[in-house]
Amino acid sequence: MIFSMGLSWSNSSRFVYSGIMSTVLRVIEFLGLSIWLGSDIFLSFVVAPGAFAVLASRDQAGAIVGYSLARMHWMGIVCGVVMLLVRVLRTRNLTSLVAPAALCVVVMILLTVISQVAVSPKMAVLRVQMGSIEATAAGSPLLAEFARLHSISVGLESGVLVAGMAALFLIVKETAAIR
Repeated sequence: MIFSMGLSWSNSSRFVYSGIMSTVLRVIEFLGLSIWLGSDIFLSFVVAPGAFAVLASRDQAGAIVGYSLARMHWMGIVCGVVMLLVRVLRTRNLTSLVAPAALCVVVMILLTVISQVAVSPKMAVLRVQMGSIEATAAGSPLLAEFARLHSISVGLESGVLVAGMAALFLIVKETAAIR
């Protein structure tokens, strides 16, 4: 018996999805990863360089990038959690969370959380302490610490991109193996 949501029961009384419902769940996984990767690429290669090229001061550009980065981080975390939940729902098996594609998404979430809750707040405090990054003397220990944290932030974001590309490759590979 098939229900309106594409659900049915197999002969072994095990819950199964129709082909359409399974496809919809897989699309949600792809969409979550695509939104996250796309926003990360757009911020890294369009918004950040554009802000620093167009705005009158580096302080203003940094404020725009910091604002955008925080929103992108939270959106990415939500996308990652939704992806993992949908994956479990689609496979009906918690062990799907230890598949390589899912582990890549977990790495993406962890790197993003570290950046958002450990690195970004410290950078924000340093911005306030300096008043203006542009006006801060080149030899300032505050500026040196800011540069160190910025380097860590870029490394974490690069790790998210690499893990995301790997996850995308692995999810496509999984999909191809099903056929």
